[in-house]
Amino acid sequence: MPDPSPSAPLLAPPLSGIRIIEIAGVGPGPFCGMMLADHGAEVIRIDRAGGLQVGVPIDGTRDVMLRSRRTISLDLKSPAAVAIVKQLVATADGLIEGFRPGVMERLGLGPDVLMQLNPALVYGRMTGWGQDGPLAAMPGHDINYIALNGVLDSIGHKGSRPVPPLNLVGDYGGGGLMLAFGMVTALLATRAGAPGRVIDCAMTEGASALMAGIWTLIGNDWRTQGRGTGLLDSGAPFYDTYATADGGHVAIGAIEDRFFRRLCDLLGLQDDADFADQYDQTRWEAMRATFARTFATHDLAHWQRLLEAEDVCFSAVLPVEAAPDHPHNRARGAFIEVGGVTQPAPAPRFGNTEPVPPVMWREDADRAALLEELGFTAQEVAQLERDGAFGRPPA
Repeated sequence: MPDPSPSAPLLAPPLSGIRIIEIAGVGPGPFCGMMLADHGAEVIRIDRAGGLQVGVPIDGTRDVMLRSRRTISLDLKSPAAVAIVKQLVATADGLIEGFRPGVMERLGLGPDVLMQLNPALVYGRMTGWGQDGPLAAMPGHDINYIALNGVLDSIGHKGSRPVPPLNLVGDYGGGGLMLAFGMVTALLATRAGAPGRVIDCAMTEGASALMAGIWTLIGNDWRTQGRGTGLLDSGAPFYDTYATADGGHVAIGAIEDRFFRRLCDLLGLQDDADFADQYDQTRWEAMRATFARTFATHDLAHWQRLLEAEDVCFSAVLPVEAAPDHPHNRARGAFIEVGGVTQPAPAPRFGNTEPVPPVMWREDADRAALLEELGFTAQEVAQLERDGAFGRPPA
């Protein structure tokens, strides 16, 4: 949609002037930091001296979620490093961390300490299970956090095992994005004069919140007989994927009657008795079989030509590598290349607003500038290094 006044001066990014301290982690914490940085916040990432150990080798300079940060590597087991973090926090609006409950307190960087230094601080805590409860101290990953709230059991085909939806629902939707929302919400309150506060963001609860629409269906008696039997979980044949003759797939989402009827017309199925009543579940398996046979008769390009410009809720299922080349994505600039790395562009978009050009992360790139901003002299920095603040004391 065009801006209301294209000739007006561009506005600053909406989070300009906000400083966030990010204690290095993996997954949802960095995603939250990316979201805030993408929209103008200055995010200073406190990296772990020697780097983070994760399950698979990741080159941080090609990690999309680390884009647009200022960084400094510190050994938080060193009192000198903890003192640097405290000085940074005194200048900040918010902090995000993703340790298990109690870790930041043991480092001397818990909210009770830091919010005494900075009473307006918004302290964002990202965990899988929350700050309390029987499982609070237990390890886990996305698959675990969405298992106990009914999410994982809801995803998969009829008669099959539950299917992990990548780590989109727990880590990123219920975790990083939910924490970003919480941070912005609390920052709005502090800008209006409220004191800082602690955000307890549990991925399992955030993922549950994403299920509000499914709980609505349950509350309206759209109960299913298990996964793959409902309206939105591949149970409905008009909300599913189908293979094409060349091994591609199409996605059909023709829930509403007008879209379903147009789809049937274009596929030549308007007179098929199985398609007379879209919501007659006794016909769903026959309907699904007919859809499957029909889509298998032509290649994906044929179905794109026939259906993509029609009101039938159709999409080609694109491999992730092919997504940037789709004409709609190209026209929107939905994907960008930064430092040789193809990645999603910042979202959402703000009208008449200066964009934030993403920059790829560089390890410890801003140490000297940050320490200078905090008032440390060259001699004091040398002493910090001798004291092990950066994890590399000289031999």
